[in-house]
Amino acid sequence: MHTRAMSTRAALSKKSSAHGSGAGTRYLAPGRFTARVLNPGVAVLTRWGLPVAGSRVLAVRGRSSGEWRTTPVNPLSLGGERYLVAPRGHTQWVRNLRVAGEGELRAGRRTEPFRAVELPDADKLPVLREYLRRWAWEVGAFFDGVGAGASDEQLLAAAPKHPVFVITPAT
Repeated sequence: MHTRAMSTRAALSKKSSAHGSGAGTRYLAPGRFTARVLNPGVAVLTRWGLPVAGSRVLAVRGRSSGEWRTTPVNPLSLGGERYLVAPRGHTQWVRNLRVAGEGELRAGRRTEPFRAVELPDADKLPVLREYLRRWAWEVGAFFDGVGAGASDEQLLAAAPKHPVFVITPAT
């Protein structure tokens, strides 16, 4: 990785937002390959109805523009609920979803409108554990060595860095 990219990523991970400060607002920007090849490739396959490992294209209205913004995500089903986890932290889609409170999950011709409520850190433990159990191969690097087998204390310490939303069908 280039030194400039590493310093940019480090700076982004330390930025604060209106939703908190310090480690709680961490954002790890995707590298050039992920942003220009991998994520668009996963999004195209998902739009064609060929989701990769259960992926969906998340569509959320931009908090300033009001235009649809899209990114691939891995929705998690657990205990009869569905969740969206932000492994890279307080990303643009997280900030947009906080403002909009709703969005769409898309795969092929299927569109699922939903409402979203962000979970408090104390309620994230089982969700983060299951998310890491299912997708550590894909997102584990963003959790600073914390895995599905981590102690409750380690997962709770990681919780502020990874927003989690419970999503329910929009009526």
